[in-house]
Amino acid sequence: MTNYLIEILLPAPDSDAHSRFDAVRRELTDKFGGATLYVNAPAEGLWSEGGAIEEDRIIVVEVMADDLDREWWTSYRKALEIRFEQNEIVVRSTAIDRL
Repeated sequence: MTNYLIEILLPAPDSDAHSRFDAVRRELTDKFGGATLYVNAPAEGLWSEGGAIEEDRIIVVEVMADDLDREWWTSYRKALEIRFEQNEIVVRSTAIDRL
């Protein structure tokens, strides 16, 4: 049976973001039965935009799901973009086989 690993790339927390991360953890646990947030070692990303190098620090959130409800995830991504005041939040999925 194919399952899905969904990853959400959120901006690393500032002083008031911890309650927003707690809300994400709670929402995803309520819907999917669990969530993992990698908060102690934020990832660092670099990318080129308009000739300038941009840098950010992100927290990776992982959820495993039996199916992939693209409409729900699109709606949730848009809500997260508003909540975290981001132009874009990446939500990606990978089909996995649980061993």
